[in-house]
Amino acid sequence: MNVASAATGHALPVADGRATAGEVWRLSRGHRLRLAAVGLAGILSTAVDLIPPVAIGYLVDRVQTDTGDLGTVLTVTGVMALSAVLGAAGTAVTIAHATRIYHTVLAALRERLVSRAMLLPRHLVERAGTGDLISRSSDDVTAVADAAPAVIPALTVTACTIVVSLAGLAALEWPYAAAFAVVLPVYALAMRWYLRIGPRVYRAERAAMSARAQQILESQRGHATVLGFGLAERRHRAVLTDSWGVAVQSIRARTVQSMLNARLNLGECLSLAAVLVVGFILVDHGLSTVGGATTAMLLVLRLLGPVNQLLFVVDTLQSALASLSRMVGVVTIPTAEEADTSTTQADQADEADQPAQADKADEADQADQADPAGAAETATAVRLRGVAFRYADGPSVLDGIDLDIPAGRHIAIVGPSGAGKTTLASVIAGVHRPDGGTVTRPSRTAVISQEVHVFAGTLRDNLTLAAPDATDGDIRAALETTGAADLLELSTDALDTVVGTGGHPLTEAEAQQLALARLLLADPELAILDEATAEAGSAHAERLDRASEAVLAGRSGIVIAHRLSQAATCDRIVVMDAGRVIETGTHDELLTADGTYARLWAVWQAGQQIRASR
Repeated sequence: MNVASAATGHALPVADGRATAGEVWRLSRGHRLRLAAVGLAGILSTAVDLIPPVAIGYLVDRVQTDTGDLGTVLTVTGVMALSAVLGAAGTAVTIAHATRIYHTVLAALRERLVSRAMLLPRHLVERAGTGDLISRSSDDVTAVADAAPAVIPALTVTACTIVVSLAGLAALEWPYAAAFAVVLPVYALAMRWYLRIGPRVYRAERAAMSARAQQILESQRGHATVLGFGLAERRHRAVLTDSWGVAVQSIRARTVQSMLNARLNLGECLSLAAVLVVGFILVDHGLSTVGGATTAMLLVLRLLGPVNQLLFVVDTLQSALASLSRMVGVVTIPTAEEADTSTTQADQADEADQPAQADKADEADQADQADPAGAAETATAVRLRGVAFRYADGPSVLDGIDLDIPAGRHIAIVGPSGAGKTTLASVIAGVHRPDGGTVTRPSRTAVISQEVHVFAGTLRDNLTLAAPDATDGDIRAALETTGAADLLELSTDALDTVVGTGGHPLTEAEAQQLALARLLLADPELAILDEATAEAGSAHAERLDRASEAVLAGRSGIVIAHRLSQAATCDRIVVMDAGRVIETGTHDELLTADGTYARLWAVWQAGQQIRASR
């Protein structure tokens, strides 16, 4: 994969020209013969369009020699009219078919973009911000689609016109073609200047749009927090700042357009002057007729329009290519599954290099192989070795984490705020890549956080997202297992009850139950509950605890415990502080050790007694 790093921050990558062209070429498979036919039709329609200039030059010569008559004029006029009709028809067919192919390929790319975006490693999306991804799937798609009306005619018809017109000039009298060729460096310099400045300006404009989208999204998603802490004015200023950044970059882009247009106008003036001077000299020396000079001027006029259009449309093309490269940048990112496969293979290679005697866990594994009956009990579901992690350039959050989680066991991770519990869960889940060390985990891993999302749609839609093949019976069983059967009584529509935005509102507890039922249907090998039932002190806490226990039954589980009563029911407890594991053991073992966990338990128990006495 050839991608260029983002200009700023942790934005998603941008594909280089080679990667972009390769992806478009791959998507055009099945349309290439049609593209060749479109190109041939463009050349033929352009050749027909050259008949009027030649016919007018012929009439000029006939009039000068007094050999012209009304019949000749009518015949030539008829030929010109017919060529105009044929040329217009050919151009229309060329543009129509080229545009259809273009939009078909764009639709395929858009589908790949959306499907790939849904499978991206979460740590990439979180670091880049959802605004960047949304901008690419909306603004950039629109920019590429809007370029079709301008770019397609330019690339399919204009290029043909330039080639055929230059050939016509050379066939008429080579000095005419030479006169025009002398001015070509003016266009070449204009293009060189633009290609050096334009792409950078358009990439900056698209990046500014992404930043603005991110600010708006964050303000909308955190609406309650913004109002609750009186941050409206601050968020407003942030949106204004990024909006002004978009305006500045857009003005720069329009300035580049104006400067390109000025250079094109200069080239047009010099071209006409050069051909006019050459025509005068040739006619004066009897080397060409007035009709020939007229034809040459008309051909140049016809040529200048397409040349200017082609160069000017490069402006639109560059804008579209900047957006296209951002889209392809997303399409070519390895998915979370592909990244997991690479990580697992690397981990396996690392483990293969280690001596069998270096790790007691390996000896246990050998014993399991000798005793298949006990293998399921002692197999390792998750293994971390020397895991380290930090956010961007910030301080270390995890440092040298070594942890084994036996298959089928439930591990609670506890510790004070900022200890690194959620970060560790994210690294295990594959949301974040460790900066050091290795992580081995099951391929089928599911995570539920405290902030669960209810999708706009029916209860059935929300639950079958995790298991598309689940029957209504499966869904009802999952709801009953998680104690969420009451959701079926929200309305008479049962599973067809619409929830989420625009539908029946769900409480936080109901949303968490829905998420637990979704996880149960997904049936992962490893379930990670990151404070997924953190309804501390609420009437629903006990009910949610029972639901989480039912979901974890029969599979490996990790619980980031908000309430220590959750931790006490797990097979083993891992205590973290300052990014390190400082204690491990069962609930009773840790209480006996009288360490950090024992102190946390005492504080939590005291808090429970105070709440109970109120």
